[in-house]
Amino acid sequence: MTMRVVLAEDSMLLREGLARLLEEAGATVQAGVGDGTALVEAVAEHRPEVAVVDVRMPPSFTDEGLRAALEIRGRYPEIGILVLSQYVEESYATDLLEAGGGVGYLLKDRVSKLADLSDALTRVAAGGTVLDPEVVSALLTRRRRRDPLAELSPREREVLELMAQGRTNTAIGRLMVITQGAVEKHISSIFTKLGLPPSSDDHRRVMAVLAWLES
Repeated sequence: MTMRVVLAEDSMLLREGLARLLEEAGATVQAGVGDGTALVEAVAEHRPEVAVVDVRMPPSFTDEGLRAALEIRGRYPEIGILVLSQYVEESYATDLLEAGGGVGYLLKDRVSKLADLSDALTRVAAGGTVLDPEVVSALLTRRRRRDPLAELSPREREVLELMAQGRTNTAIGRLMVITQGAVEKHISSIFTKLGLPPSSDDHRRVMAVLAWLES
């Protein structure tokens, strides 16, 4: 069965090229449009299985395509969304993933491979999720950046958890069966990794515990 697709890309040249690629990948392009408003209207008219959307479209060339895609998901949750982008846009990929299954985010360079494009269309239409490997890598890196505890070793995490429970250094040493000096060394390393230099204004132990509670 041929996949029914509506395509949104503001560049006419790119739109025609993508339409040909989609046809070669086994899809029928029911409509090709150049902005988010026209995309929503085309989807309402044709009810495709998948909407293939560029992220940046008129008038501001920021996230119009993504916002149109999310609007389509809200109105027609059964329609798959395959977003194409020139670059890895972490926040856009996150917004898309939060919309649920049946979504994909690929870099435009990747869609030239017909087998990959056909597979992405099929998986998205079936309710699956397709992410470009570069997007996955960027999201994992972003998550590590946002997690203040990501750099801590398992032992340091254990020490910080006991600190969060209000344990003294002596109690931590007794519970972990390590020396007082080892406890102090772990705590010093925790402060360094959490970016908590010595300060007369902030209590580093409290700040470290807050980081634990927020993670």
